[in-house]
Amino acid sequence: MSKEITPRSDDYSQWYIDLVRKAGLADYSAVKGCMVIKPYGFGIWENMRDALDRMFKDTGHVNAYFPLFIPKSFLSKEAAHIEGFAKECAVVTHYRLKNAEDGSGVIVDPDAKLEEELIVRPTSETIIWNTYRDWIQSYRDLPLLINQWANVVRWEMRTRLFLRTAEFLWQEGHTAHASKEEAEQEARTMLDVYADFAENWMALPVIKGVKTENERFAGAVDTYCIEALMQDGWALQAGTSHFLGQNFAKAFDVQFSTKDNTLEYVWATSWGVSTRLMGALVMAHSDDEGLVLPPRLAPTQVVIVPIPKPLPELEDIAQKIASDLKGLGIRVKIDTDDQNRPGYKFAEYEKLGIPVRLGLGKRDLENGTIEVARRDTKEKSSVAIDGIAQHIAGLLDEIQQNMFNRALAFRNEHTTSVDTWDEFVHVLETKRGFISAHWDGTSETETAIKEQTKATIRCIPLDAVEEDGACILTGKPSKRRVLFARAY
Repeated sequence: MSKEITPRSDDYSQWYIDLVRKAGLADYSAVKGCMVIKPYGFGIWENMRDALDRMFKDTGHVNAYFPLFIPKSFLSKEAAHIEGFAKECAVVTHYRLKNAEDGSGVIVDPDAKLEEELIVRPTSETIIWNTYRDWIQSYRDLPLLINQWANVVRWEMRTRLFLRTAEFLWQEGHTAHASKEEAEQEARTMLDVYADFAENWMALPVIKGVKTENERFAGAVDTYCIEALMQDGWALQAGTSHFLGQNFAKAFDVQFSTKDNTLEYVWATSWGVSTRLMGALVMAHSDDEGLVLPPRLAPTQVVIVPIPKPLPELEDIAQKIASDLKGLGIRVKIDTDDQNRPGYKFAEYEKLGIPVRLGLGKRDLENGTIEVARRDTKEKSSVAIDGIAQHIAGLLDEIQQNMFNRALAFRNEHTTSVDTWDEFVHVLETKRGFISAHWDGTSETETAIKEQTKATIRCIPLDAVEEDGACILTGKPSKRRVLFARAY
């Protein structure tokens, strides 16, 4: 066990922070509430971003960019929207600094007050829909399928690297449609894209569902989500997709001329995921030795370590293996460090979560074999050098699937159906995880459960079936189960 990392069993929260910092993913910054994403962490985020970007473009979306600053009056146009974000907004009031007369430094120039304050983007619906009013005139301009990669600011008092910071990176899709049905289908399609990415790239099983009114995005008619379970039994919302109805179109007067030459308001969606996924990746898979990364997202998928130190004959073989691996599209690194011992190197590569480590020594060379160590199970095997590239390609796929299977088995083991309040509280305090239970459908009951237990309704699963039951708190009739958990 790495002495740098607190064991999960001792303090899960500290384990997470230790791991994020010691593995070189991110660190605290001089700006309170904000983080520095370090090169290794940004490399993982880039792989996430690139995969998602391809998926967005494959479904017909294009990228654009909109301003960081939003006039305050824009946020006033959609009442539910501003109510949801008002307490999180950072506000720009002046546009200039000047030197203090006493020489103490710079001060805000009181004469440079803005006529209208600017809000630092907490989300972009308002600025985008103000723009769409100029772009959309006719049904021929629809659908408009736009995404942007950006940063946003939501003021946070209690922060945690990646999971909750004042500034974070994300993508936000904003689409406009001619019909309600088309917009609803868009919201569901993008939810499927997120689920596909989470399960097939992050090796993270998710449950697709719809949020309750209490948990719905501010200004949305419906919010769809994917929910994942972390190793401590807490849930994490991994992505959301919102059907916005005509709320923003009406707020910003975005109408289009139909084929029948009548005017109608546009139907809208928005959807997004953020660097919060980095936190999910760490908490769902990693262990006390360090990161465990799914091969599809690992910046380096294979590291080759010549032992005991780089020698010409070993380097030649290592270069040949690396070339063959690169020819198969595999990201590979050769360790050329001649200062540290193999044991130290192995521990460092474990901490970084590199999926496969190849150890190549003189004896291996004589036997025509190479040691293959996989990060997910820590198993080691001796494999013939001939054909090693194809073997590794298959092994990476095997590791990716094994990580998903392991996370799915954990989720299944920690998903419990209960029928009474006592059962609910007992499972929440002892086993944790997802709890499937009946709820009477009222906002008041949902709030009461949250206040008493800190558990929230994560979603109403899309595959939930009708089932007669009684609400766990009130005993009132219920037609289906919902999914509860404590959540990040």
